[in-house]
Amino acid sequence: MSDTPEVRPPAVTPVRVVIALCLLAPFVAMLWVGSYAKTDPTFIGIPFFYWYQMLWVLISTALTMTAYQLWQRDQRARRGGTK
Repeated sequence: MSDTPEVRPPAVTPVRVVIALCLLAPFVAMLWVGSYAKTDPTFIGIPFFYWYQMLWVLISTALTMTAYQLWQRDQRARRGGTK
């Protein structure tokens, strides 16, 4: 029986903070309606209100994919696997 306690990695790491920000950004952008509740500027005839939201669909996809890849890398590192 050893007297040294098991050392666990910290639960909050910089990588996990980045993951949280990647997942939180789309919610903040969409819930802050005052920032995009307007018609100008238009893009190929589409009012700002609509194309801004559609742009965030693409941005959200990229951020979610990034968060997933970071999470997988973090989990492998915690298990002692390769990065």
